[in-house]
Amino acid sequence: MFLTIGTNFVYAQQSITLNKNWEFLKGDMGGIWEVVRPASSASPESLPIWQQVALPHSWNATDAVDPDVNYYQGPGWYRTQLVINNPYPDGRTILHFDGAGQKTNVYVYTKLVGSHVGGYDEFDVDITDAVKEFAATPTFKDRYKGKIPVAVRCDNTRDLQMIPSNMSDFNVYGGLYRDLVLEYLPALSIEKLFVTPSLDEKINTAKIEVSASWMKPLINENATLEIGIYDPKGQKVAGTNLTVKPEDKEQALWQTNIRKPELWSTDRPTLYTCRVVLKSDKGEQKLQENIGIRRYEFQDKGPFFLNGKRLLLRGTHRHEDQAGVGPAMTYPMMKREMEMMKSMGVNFIRLGHYQQSRHILDLCDSLGILVWEEIPWCRGGLGGDTYKTQARRMLTNMISQHKNHPSIILWGIGNENDWPGDFPEFSQADIRAFMQELHGIAHQLDPTRKTSIRRCPFCKDIVDVYAPSIWAGWYKGQFTDYKQMSETEMNGVNHFFHAEWGGDSHAGRHSEEQDKILQTILNEKGPSGFTSENLTKYGIVTGSKGGDWSETYICNLFDWHLKEQETMPWLTGAAFWTFKDFSTPIRPENPVPYVNQKGVVERDLTPKESYYVFQSYWAEKPMARIYSHSWPVRWGDEGESKMVKVYSNCPQAELFLNGKSVGVKKRNSQDFPAAGLRWNVVFNKGENQLKVVAKKGKVEVTDEVTFTYQTEKWDKPSKIILEKIAQEGSIATIQVKFLDKNGVLCLDAKNYVEFFAAGEGALIENMGTPSGSRLVQAYNGRAIIRVKVAGSNCIAGAKSEGMETILMKL
Repeated sequence: MFLTIGTNFVYAQQSITLNKNWEFLKGDMGGIWEVVRPASSASPESLPIWQQVALPHSWNATDAVDPDVNYYQGPGWYRTQLVINNPYPDGRTILHFDGAGQKTNVYVYTKLVGSHVGGYDEFDVDITDAVKEFAATPTFKDRYKGKIPVAVRCDNTRDLQMIPSNMSDFNVYGGLYRDLVLEYLPALSIEKLFVTPSLDEKINTAKIEVSASWMKPLINENATLEIGIYDPKGQKVAGTNLTVKPEDKEQALWQTNIRKPELWSTDRPTLYTCRVVLKSDKGEQKLQENIGIRRYEFQDKGPFFLNGKRLLLRGTHRHEDQAGVGPAMTYPMMKREMEMMKSMGVNFIRLGHYQQSRHILDLCDSLGILVWEEIPWCRGGLGGDTYKTQARRMLTNMISQHKNHPSIILWGIGNENDWPGDFPEFSQADIRAFMQELHGIAHQLDPTRKTSIRRCPFCKDIVDVYAPSIWAGWYKGQFTDYKQMSETEMNGVNHFFHAEWGGDSHAGRHSEEQDKILQTILNEKGPSGFTSENLTKYGIVTGSKGGDWSETYICNLFDWHLKEQETMPWLTGAAFWTFKDFSTPIRPENPVPYVNQKGVVERDLTPKESYYVFQSYWAEKPMARIYSHSWPVRWGDEGESKMVKVYSNCPQAELFLNGKSVGVKKRNSQDFPAAGLRWNVVFNKGENQLKVVAKKGKVEVTDEVTFTYQTEKWDKPSKIILEKIAQEGSIATIQVKFLDKNGVLCLDAKNYVEFFAAGEGALIENMGTPSGSRLVQAYNGRAIIRVKVAGSNCIAGAKSEGMETILMKL
């Protein structure tokens, strides 16, 4: 792909994304010569066997969620051959890495041309001289036919003197899992272009400052620059021509003022553009950066303001992780994920816990999502000089590489740094001293933004914005404790933000008991009965270990938090953990092994029911969602009153059961649960249909769901059955059900089930989703998986401890 102009990147005149024609080897080689030596087919020199891959790529794409193994941490090699055709006389040829995990060595033929430590920050490797040297050898023409052999060794081996700690609640991935770009630059060129807008207190005039750092080695001659500022419609509003002599430091180039600018906001993310054309005897370079003009403020012990108006930050978190690819997400995957967040109503995101792909920041700029981005100093304590040097460098790189993005408002310099374990000594004083140093570096590099950390009480006075650990209803207390816990923490710091809250939910698992308890409290005590004491008294069990991990409970928890946030005028905002389920090496015991299941969408972006709870509070577009789309069988006594909840942002909604209206309800966000859009109804035994019609102005939205109501009681599970429930092309979906001795479906069964396949077929497994894991805990007495059937002799099976193994032919 050839690019000439782009956003938020110092684009070369020619840039080629190198995503095809790569070979990969998992493991190490004896040395670089083994990677490039001549080898005939099937000779000893040709081994080991390399495989064809495309970039981005990670060798942990599937083993990160394999229930039977620890994910691979070690070296891996990539190799390719490039046609180099730099159009500039004496031009520079650069390999730009958007990120690679975690230690990287780059070779041209047998020459080491660059190294980098750190899995998340961008880095360049200048291969100009090595290419010239190799092109002068006979091997270049005779063996490689005019191509340049390039090899990259990545290594994610455990290392206590690197950040992040392997105690972190996410995988430390390996591979070339972000874009790798070949760039051609003139010998005299700008390496980084910085455009810094600032808005006066009256929000009337914006000052735009333009500066740059130059590509090394410096060329000792003058260059002419054409600089233009263009408004969101593409009209030029300011510009200049000047002659400069490059300096060996960031060099101020020009500044200008724009009166009454169009402001960047989360509702209207309008972007200006700065375009620069550099001309010299060495060639011409064009650069472009987007500009967002905005002003923000964290008031002392008060709310957040954007452009002079209070804005409640409605946030989430993101890990770079996706079913089937691990961290090696393509741009379309990233775009879909971020657009789903925006559709849910998100206006803020914390990127946990490392610098993320430039594509994510570009999307935040264009969608209107404010950002907290942080370095991966996460858990374990504090290492030595090598460790600290890496942390300083990654902070410096993150800020210099991403500070043009208007979406960024916070530089995170640590996460859970009160968590020891990697070193024999754990010194709070040393951690405080290093935190103060990083805080100073951040402000020196970027005086326009605030610093932040999450959960390190003995450092909360150092940073500008502090986020304590408040997990009301999950790790401590009941969810009704949320407001009081937050206010206590807010009073302990100047600038409070609530990062990380929520809990785990096993997609597809639902609870009759959770809403029955809410019904009982409402009937006996009314809306004021929702207290911590009553929730405990009536039997709601919280916590990651004791709770039921149902979507029902977590929807109620989210619902309570969201309605409370509307009544906390001092609150800056909150970001729930996390948008999407993600893999983690420290949770093998979870219902989906090795997956943190706190997302409101599954690891493949399938929405859980909780996604719509947030949408009902945050989204502008009219919506309505009957809770229970993934609940095919409800249960209870004949004639029993059951709660039906509808999540909607419409002022009113009417519910129909089996074609008959059961009434109209008006929405009131403070009427918990479901903002008053709930009905107590009696289901028919067998099949039932629910439909809701909601109205917002002249817009009408509907939703429907069909399910079975089971009244038969069951004993403990004693057997499983296996059935095929769908077939699309070559993909079959099979389902296990847990039955008691009388053949009644056990709707509270949480047994683990293991699927397998043999013959002409294979499981679609290691996805890290409830329907894409060969070992998974049942949800309401069932579990499913898909099988790719490649012929007529495919056998699928399932087993669960203490029960007979079942086979079936597909």
